[in-house]
Amino acid sequence: MTKDHVLTLIIGVLLGFISGYMIHERMAEVHPQPRVHGAAEAAAMAPPAMPPQGGGAPNAMVQELQARLQQDPNDTDAILRLANLNFDISNWSRAKELYDRYLELEPGDPNILSDMGVCLRNMQEFDQALAAFDRALEKTPDHWLSRFNKAIVLGIDMGEYDQAETVIAELRQMRPDAPEVDRLAQELERRRASG
Repeated sequence: MTKDHVLTLIIGVLLGFISGYMIHERMAEVHPQPRVHGAAEAAAMAPPAMPPQGGGAPNAMVQELQARLQQDPNDTDAILRLANLNFDISNWSRAKELYDRYLELEPGDPNILSDMGVCLRNMQEFDQALAAFDRALEKTPDHWLSRFNKAIVLGIDMGEYDQAETVIAELRQMRPDAPEVDRLAQELERRRASG
């Protein structure tokens, strides 16, 4: 091998490494790790969410869903999938907008109401978040995640520890051995003690 061949090889390897790194970073921005639909504090307490369906590049999936909505603006599956993709990348206002649209077409789904409550929480709209969780619980009184998220908003975000403890007691009745409830109760107790 000549000196020129070695230099060309080194430059090629470096360019390949840099290109791979840049592609990886760009994909991480567009398609982050799947997140649990729920409050940030609950993320460590619950199993990971399923990744979005459909495979392929995220941009292609988004384009496909947008094309479906251009053909049929009331395609609830496309609306919901776009809402969930926005939720997964913490684009709370867009996810909420899409969940609102979905609920206009398919009212009362407690899972969607719970996800909307999480969006509202992350937008610092705590009273509206509680209202979304309460609407989910009106539809499905044993909707555990809505109740769990309600306890988070009451205790962690609003400092309403007594109300949060009431909700935690309800959660313990529903799932006596749920470790995430114990962790949430401990966190609320720590916050209450620290003033």
